[in-house]
Amino acid sequence: MIPRYTPKDMGALWSAERRFATWLEVELAACDAMEGAGLVPAGTAKAIRDKKLTLDADRIEEIERTTKHDVIAFLTHVEELAGAPARWLHRGMTSSDVLDTSLAMLLRDATDALLSRLDAVTRALAARAREHAKTPMIGRSHGIFAEPVTFGVVLAGHYAELRRGHERLRRARAEIAVGKIAGAVGTYAHLSPEIESRALEALGLSPETVSTQIVPRDRHAELYCAMALVAASIERLATNVRHWQRSEVGEVEEAFTVGQKGSSAMPHKRNPILSENLCGLSRVVRAAAVPALENVALWHERDISHSSVERMTAPDATASLAFMLDRTRGLVEGLVAYPQRMKENLDRAGELYFSEAVLLALVETGLGRQDAYVLVQRNAMRAWKGDGTFRDNLAKDADVKLSAEKLTALFDLDHALRYAPAIVERALAQ
Repeated sequence: MIPRYTPKDMGALWSAERRFATWLEVELAACDAMEGAGLVPAGTAKAIRDKKLTLDADRIEEIERTTKHDVIAFLTHVEELAGAPARWLHRGMTSSDVLDTSLAMLLRDATDALLSRLDAVTRALAARAREHAKTPMIGRSHGIFAEPVTFGVVLAGHYAELRRGHERLRRARAEIAVGKIAGAVGTYAHLSPEIESRALEALGLSPETVSTQIVPRDRHAELYCAMALVAASIERLATNVRHWQRSEVGEVEEAFTVGQKGSSAMPHKRNPILSENLCGLSRVVRAAAVPALENVALWHERDISHSSVERMTAPDATASLAFMLDRTRGLVEGLVAYPQRMKENLDRAGELYFSEAVLLALVETGLGRQDAYVLVQRNAMRAWKGDGTFRDNLAKDADVKLSAEKLTALFDLDHALRYAPAIVERALAQ
């Protein structure tokens, strides 16, 4: 994580102080459960809590330089602060009981922060989609004029995609909110399933169905893949904004604030820097998905090849996506739409976008579809080259057996877009 792309809450979540505090929370929850099972003297956990320990991350790191083991360094420091009662901590446990359970808590909390931010993004998209439900613009396929859409329908599509992303994240949250306090290879040799269940319930987690020394990493991979899909969806929106803002398109642009400068050399520039930034950061988030998938295949009950990966990707991916979501919300709220420019681009298409309507009408007269296609295409290509308008060319073509009234009815933009508001509302109803 670098400060530039790390929201404050995510920085705090992945800080050393929060990590060690979470480890202590896991140890004390396990201690409580062991007290209930009669394995640890009653009042041990309370005695440690009553000391209101202030863990020193620097001191833990200092001890680790000797022990070469972070959990042992942590426990050593807790014993320094808590004294004799701390000897009962970690009874029958292995390091991954602490590490994986605390990671589940941190990933769960990070996912909650992402879900909240994603809600804010979709609320912004919903408002803008309704605002422009009837604002016509040219649709494009392969970057080329296709048929009319509305700006609201386009935004509703992004809304629907991100709501699917929200659902994937929600499901992944449930998968990741799983811990284990089951001992060295998950067999409860010195513990019990009841102790694990009681401790994890206190932490807001569920027990892993069958753990080894660790929680299986397919759970983590699901979360990373869900985050990657959200990032990809944001990139699709940002890519569209970048196209709309191109000088020769000019249909939509990012907000340009007072005092903002677009170029150190060219004072006239207004660049889509937010969207470009989002496209770049999406690569960072997606990049975490592959190592997460590779972390699934560990040796036997475990190895630690996953550990170094997760120490980097968990903070980086969640913080980067949180930053992206904050930026996307601001981008959507600030988008400046230019309906008049949208109309001008529609006009530039010269009504060629009604070609399918004409094709279908000719088929209805009894003409074969391919024969009708040839008729429509030859008149469209003449117009494309600047030889008359599409409508006039059709009207003058003796092979096109359509009345002037019928042609007028076919060239009806309102009719073509009559379902646009309903599409928007169908999307937002989700």
